Amino acid sequence: MGSSSPVAGIDLGGTNIQVGIVAHDVERVGASAGILGRAKKKTKAELGVAGVIERIAQATETACEQAGIRVADLGVVGIGAPGVIDHPTDTVVEAVNLRWSNVPLGRMLSDRLEVAVCVDNDVNVAVLGECRLGSGLGARNLLGVWVGTGIGGALVFDGKLHYGAYGSAGEIGHMLAMPFNQPGGRSLEHNCSRSAIADRLARLVRANRDSILPELVGGRLDKIRSSAIAQAYQQNDELTRDVIDRSAELLGIFIGGIITLLSIERVVLGGGLVEALGDPYVNGVTTAARKVIFPDRAKAASIVGSKLSDDAGVLGAAILGLHSLTPLPRRSHGLLG
Repeated sequence: MGSSSPVAGIDLGGTNIQVGIVAHDVERVGASAGILGRAKKKTKAELGVAGVIERIAQATETACEQAGIRVADLGVVGIGAPGVIDHPTDTVVEAVNLRWSNVPLGRMLSDRLEVAVCVDNDVNVAVLGECRLGSGLGARNLLGVWVGTGIGGALVFDGKLHYGAYGSAGEIGHMLAMPFNQPGGRSLEHNCSRSAIADRLARLVRANRDSILPELVGGRLDKIRSSAIAQAYQQNDELTRDVIDRSAELLGIFIGGIITLLSIERVVLGGGLVEALGDPYVNGVTTAARKVIFPDRAKAASIVGSKLSDDAGVLGAAILGLHSLTPLPRRSHGLLG
């Protein structure tokens, strides 16, 4: 297949696998016209590595069928996976949500589909998508923060994805927010992710705090998801508003510190919780960040929500794949330049 062939972009999450078949000229035609076929499956991490890779392959086949092509017609497959990636070998070094360690995802998926596969971190590819087609357009220096089951981050410096010496640059979720808390409650992810917020809300409801959440989830406090949190927030549930507002403030303080440290011009917020809560959450993060940013001129940095929403990862993974088809080395740190 040549450089004009469609490509598959895959967003592998701890909960869902999303696949898009994307036109080779997506950056010219735009996000909506560029996706030719789609498929979605539950990840089912409990099936193990081989089981998850089989589900990825099945979803890719379904998406190809919807697009009216064969898997063999694909030019390449790009995939964003959670965790730290060893780029030279396309290996997932560690993905906590999937319980994976040193999984050669690129090789295994390529063997299954018989198509070339390139792998990057899921938030890296989502931010790549936003930089090319969404809220990151025009920004040369950018931080992406994705708030969902966990919290992931990615950095763009001078228009290029920045990996750092160990391939993990941008992992804001693993920074310590509450260093003297008990283990499991210390990092930003432990305090501000959707999972952490849902756990905190469930504990408070069980401690007899008033809330409409039990009604929204049918009494299943273990099933509090972003949609229920957003619904309770929009209905002015005092408990939900308190927990969310405090979470947004803490995240904003960290983002403000990073803007100060790196002098970046834009922050893009994405992920399931951000998409569900929308502007009120983004505004809360922005307000907290601007209180701590130094110097005052850096308060002009913009903090915006994702434009591509669920498609950011799919489109970014596809763009990752498209860049791998060019003569330039994919790992030159020049994906956006």
